[in-house]
Parts: sequence; structure tokens; C-alpha cells
Amino acid sequence: MSGTDVRQETEDPGPGGYAAARLRLLTEGTRSGPPRRAALAGLTDDWLAGLFTAAVRRLPRPGGGRAEGGFDGVSLVAVGGYGRGELSPRSDLDLVLLHDGSDPAAVAALADRLWYPVWDLGLALDHSVRTPAEARRTAGEDLKVHLGLLDARHLAGDAGLTAALRTTALTDWRNQAPKRLPELRELCAERAGRQGELRYLLEPDLKEARGGLRDATALRAVAASWLADAPREGLADARRSLLDVRDALHLATGRATDRLALQEQDQVAGELGLLDADALLRQVYEAARVIAYAGDVTWREVGRVLRSRAVRPRLRALMGGGRPAAERSPLAEGVVEQDGEVVLARAARPERDPVLPLRAAAAAAQAGLPLSLHAVRRMAATVRPLPAPWPAEAREQLVTLLGSGRPTVDVWEALEAEGLITRLLPDWERVRCRPQRNAVHLWTVDRHLIETAVRASELARRVSRPDLLLVAALLHDIGKGWPGDHSLAGEIIAKDVATRIGFDRADVAVLSALVRHHLLLIETATRRDLDDPATVRAVAEAVGTPGTLELLHALTEADALATGPAAWSAWRGSLVADLVGRVRAVLAGDVPDEPEPAAPTAEQERLAVEAHRTGGPVLALRAQTEPVPDEERSGDPEPLGVELLIAVPDQPGVLPAVAGVLAVHRLTVRTAELRALRLPDGVDDEGTVLLLNWRVAAEYGSLPQATRLRADLVRALDGSLDIAGRLAERDAAYPRRRGWTAPPPRVTVAPAASHHATVIEVRAQDAPGLLHRIGTALEKAGVRVRSMHVSTLGSNAVDAFYVTTGAQAPLPGPDAASLAGVLEETLRG
Repeated sequence: MSGTDVRQETEDPGPGGYAAARLRLLTEGTRSGPPRRAALAGLTDDWLAGLFTAAVRRLPRPGGGRAEGGFDGVSLVAVGGYGRGELSPRSDLDLVLLHDGSDPAAVAALADRLWYPVWDLGLALDHSVRTPAEARRTAGEDLKVHLGLLDARHLAGDAGLTAALRTTALTDWRNQAPKRLPELRELCAERAGRQGELRYLLEPDLKEARGGLRDATALRAVAASWLADAPREGLADARRSLLDVRDALHLATGRATDRLALQEQDQVAGELGLLDADALLRQVYEAARVIAYAGDVTWREVGRVLRSRAVRPRLRALMGGGRPAAERSPLAEGVVEQDGEVVLARAARPERDPVLPLRAAAAAAQAGLPLSLHAVRRMAATVRPLPAPWPAEAREQLVTLLGSGRPTVDVWEALEAEGLITRLLPDWERVRCRPQRNAVHLWTVDRHLIETAVRASELARRVSRPDLLLVAALLHDIGKGWPGDHSLAGEIIAKDVATRIGFDRADVAVLSALVRHHLLLIETATRRDLDDPATVRAVAEAVGTPGTLELLHALTEADALATGPAAWSAWRGSLVADLVGRVRAVLAGDVPDEPEPAAPTAEQERLAVEAHRTGGPVLALRAQTEPVPDEERSGDPEPLGVELLIAVPDQPGVLPAVAGVLAVHRLTVRTAELRALRLPDGVDDEGTVLLLNWRVAAEYGSLPQATRLRADLVRALDGSLDIAGRLAERDAAYPRRRGWTAPPPRVTVAPAASHHATVIEVRAQDAPGLLHRIGTALEKAGVRVRSMHVSTLGSNAVDAFYVTTGAQAPLPGPDAASLAGVLEETLRG
């Protein structure tokens, strides 16, 4: 039978047809969430049942004529998400046409009459036609098929056939659980490795990422095995929340998608009545955290049960059939290890021991063991609040927990899952599950703080007060979520928290200063001229003491390492270390004078003479590496980049020309210094040569040859190389996120940043030729660039330019403000 014949013989049952009723349901706006999903599933059930009945009546009987009554031996079954009654607006219909195998031709005709109307409406269909034996065999071979059958639901036809299939699928699942559950766990882990953690992604896949809807379904399957069960508190709500977001996403996009793309988040938030995209992501993250934590607990329990089953027969044989008591090893007061978990001792009294949660958490992290769910819930239900200020033991246990390294993360998550963290630190609520809309950051704010503490624990032996370092790591971004500068807000919060947890006045002052200035070293080192005494003095005044400087140095490194790979490198580390050394000297009383221009090196003089003699640019490339102490040396030194020395006779347009040529050759500029060099005595025809000392790195592959760079630089300076055109071609081919607009650039004048230059700071979306555009604009403005400091964080460029008048003086205030405005307008264009 052709598809046309099928469509002519099967019409939508009910007034107005299924399509119209479905459209009304999805657009009426009076129902949403579970009621709408249930109504959509019910409507679809009725429609498919009607199609099934109509199709059966039109099937020829074996002896001729039409089958007017029922059709024994065949049924229509919903499986998977549809079987659970969870139909989102664009969900697939997962259907199995089940039959007893007595009349394959009739079943094939029936399938045609069912599938074609579904396809005609443009609905996605995942279908199969199987006997119970085939369904069982396929389930045994394909775990995903077996998972779908666990949610089998009868729609039409022979109900006994459906019930038998469901019973068989569940029985097989329970009998095969010792084999199937490890396979399911491996499947979940492999998917998590591919898709990442839902609760940390800016564009998460609501279904496939760890903590998403597939994991929630896997937990249902574990419960169906009767081998273990997931923590149920909050799990249904978390699952419902993700389904609500997926519904809104389908309605907003009109597509069957599970990926919450950036450009659609505001619209989805509006569909759900949420304030903005950040509120949406926080709701998603909170739900994902509940599901992910439930998964951790459940899979741990599955492993424990399976190990117990494997060991128990041997133990029973050795002990004459008795059941051995689980061994309990003391870890701390009121805390023991049992069965690979940290549990409360029988004598523990949480209601009388407010320090117990921190003591148990510290013991678990130190032992590298998980906290028992039962123990955490018992403490959450019964423990009394800590007094303010905390007793010394509570503070010490917190520091021990934070200093335990990587195990701290899972233990902290266990406390967080039952609300114990916000009870201990009420200010944590604002940063909990708070998204960070910056590609440099891998984590939400709360997880970033814990990751920073983990990194700080690795640096604790570098400082004299590791307790202050660890607590500062935990609190350094606590001001995020408050209006204004998070460092200023965090300083106030840190002062309050540090006082509450029992630090004395001097330590409170240090902690609040560390939070206030946690970005000072990295921002100064990468955006300011370290040879300028004003820069070093300003940092020294802010830091105050050598001890605070030592802590701030370690905190800076821990913070950057916990942010992501783009935030820290050997080059950044060397700049920060250089700044710290200079500030330490100032704090020790070695105050630098205003710098005298450094005498040119022999190589610089050689290049300058050669540039003057030839009347064109000359250059040299030299690789730089980070010095490594002998005791830490292993293998080759880590490369810091390549030093590019360029000498060129003084003339207009040098900066944009060099920047443009480097961009054309896909070289990333890290730092750049420019100076005018008088030719040495004995050189004919006195003149001035510009000397540029830049550090660069190859964006792709290896560095270009110096001869090619020089040839293109010559052409750029004489105007025969169309740099703007070449960069425009690259810019047109530069990958852009569809539907996403970069934030506008921002150009500011840094106040009192230098005594001998004006510092112009540029923040913009990084793109090929950005430095060329900036250099061209500065050239047109008639200012001289003394030096520049380039920093790229993810897709954001943060560059600082030290500019002077032609007389080598800082720009007057109005001129500086005007230059910043012109430069910002140029970059916006």
C-alpha cells in the first residue's frame, strides 16, 4: 500500500483533528509544566489509539472482508520519554508496534497506517515493529533499548501483550542488574566525558550533559533494579525543572533541541517568567547539581552492593553462615569509616556538637573518602548552629577541610546538597550556582571558589600563614552577585565572615585586604609598565606588608589556575613574579628613583646602525624560556614566547605597520616596548632610530622566517602592502557565533598610573588586526606610544598603552579623555 493510500484511509479522529488540538494546547498559555506535558501525552494517546482502531478495522480478515472488531495479538506501546508521559512540544514519539508474529503482512500494513499520519504532521518518530521475543532479544543486546522498555506504556490493542512485555523487561532488568548496572554507569560516564557538566556550561545540553535528563532517567532505571535507590528529596523537582526549561526552549525555537544556546536564553527565561538569562542558568544549574549529586550517591551505593554480593558468599563459608558486622575505623571524634564511607560514630550526638559537620567533613577530605548521605542528612536535621565567633576547633576544621586538596570538592558538594554550607556561611547563598558569562571561566562562582582553595592547598608551603591563604581563596569572589565592583563588596563580606569564624582583628584586616586586592598583581603585571616606579609604589602601598604580599602572590596564582587554562601561563607567572620582586624591594625600603633610559645593548646598537645604513627596517627573532630552579628542573624549560627586536628609521606609521604585519602572519603580541634611540658616536649622518622590543607567539604552527617578516614590513611602511584589506579578508572569515553580539569596547584613562606617561586602557573583543586598528587611531591622534602591555583572556583583549605628547610628557587631562573617546568610537565602528 502506498503512502497516499494510507493517508486517504486514516483521518484525524475527534473534532478539528489532532493537529489543531495540539496547536491550541501549545499556544493557549493557560497550562505549562507537568499539566501541559500530561495533556499533550493524553491528547497524543487518544489520537494514536484512534489511528490504531481505524487501521485495524480496515485490515482484511484472513478469510476476506474487513476486521470490524478488535485485533488480538498486536498492540501499540509507548516507550522512553513518551512512555513516561513526558512529551515536550517537539519531543520524538517513541513507539513499538508489538505483535505475536501470526500475520506479518497484516502487521506491516497496520504499521504503514500508523506511521504515515505521524510523519505527515511533521512529528519526529522513533518506531519499531517487533514480537515480544524480538523485543527481549534486542533489549539484551542494546542497553538503550532495554532502558526504553522499562517505561513501556500501553496505548491500544492487546493489553495483555503489552503487560507481558513490560513484566518481562522488568524481570530481565532485575535479574541482570549486576551486569547491566556497571554497563549503564560506564555509559553515563562516557556521555559526561563528551558533553561535560550541565551545572557549569554556558550553553548546556539539558539532556545529555552530566546532571541532565538522561542521568535522571538512569537513576530511575537503578531504582527499578531494586539493587539501590537514589536520594529522592529534591530529585523529582530537579527533573521537572529541566523538563520545564526544555519545553520553553522548544516553544522559543520551534525546534527539537536540547541545547540551551546563549542567543535563546533570554527568550526561554521570558517563557518561564524568570528575570533574565542568569536566573535561568542558575535554575538549570541547581537542578543539575541535585541530579549529579544523586547520581554520585547512587552509583556509590551500587558499587557497595555489588562488592558486598561478591564477597558475602566467601565470608559466609568462612564464618559458618553468619553475617559479619561491617568494620568501623575511627577517624575523628564522633566520626568513623565504614564500608568505604565516612559515617557518624554510634556515640555521636550531632544535636550537642555543632562542630561535628566540619569535623566529619575535614576527616573525610583528609582520608579521601566520601561522606555518607545518611550522616550528612542526620547532621543537617539535628545539628545546632555554631556560636559567633566560632570556637577555635571549628575554624581549624574548616582550614583542614580547605587544605585537603582535590577530595575537598566532593565533600563540600555533600555538605552543599543538604544545605549545611549556607547554614555555616550564609553569604554563600548569593554565589551558589551563579553563572560566570566569560569563556575564560570553567566554573560557576561557588565551584571556582572551591577550586581556588584546592589550588591554594598546593601552594600552602610557600607562605607563612596557610590558614589565611586558604580562607582568602574561599572568599576572594564572595562579592560576586552584589552591585558594583565585586572586590569592594567582597572586602566587606570577608571582614564580616572572618570575624564570625573567629579570626583576630589583625588577621581579619589581612583577609579583607587579600579579597579587596586579589586581582591587583595580575592586572598590574600584565597591563602596566613595571619599570615605572609609580606602578610599583602603588602596589606596595595597597599591599602594605611583606606577609600580605606573600599571601597575595600565592592567591593570585591559585585564582588564575582555578579559572581556566587561558588565565595562567609561564609568561603571566614570570610577569607577576617580577612585580612581586620589585614590590618586595620597595617594602624592604629600597625605593627606586625615576628610571633613566636603559643603555642599549650591543645587539640593539647593531640593529640601529644597520637600519640607519639601509634606510629600512631590520629585525631579529630570539626564543625566550622561563628559568627553572635546578631542584625543579625536568626536561626543557617552558617557552615564554619569542622576542622580536625591530629597528627602523624614525618615521610615521611604525606602530600600526608592525602590528598589522604581525597580525597578517598570525603572530600574537604579548608585550611591546617602543623607544627612540640616538645613533652611537662615530656613525655618519646623525639620526634617530625607533627600536621596538616585542614578545610574540605563533597563533598556529611555527614562526615565519625573519626575512619574510622584514619584506612585508618594508612593503607596509611604503604603502604597497594593503594591510587593512588583508585583515578585512581574515575578519570576514573569522568564526562568529550565530545570533550573538560581542559587548561594546570600552576605553578608559587609568588615573595616576604613571608619572611620565598617560595610560590608556582598552577592553575589546579580540579579533585579527585589533592592535593594527588601535595603532592607526593613535597615530592619527598624533601621540607617541612609549610602551604597551597586551593581555588576552579568552575572547577578550585587555591592552594598556603608555602614550605621551611629542615632547615625551603625559597628555593633559582633557586631551587624554578626548583620545579615549575617539579610540572607543573607532573600535565601535
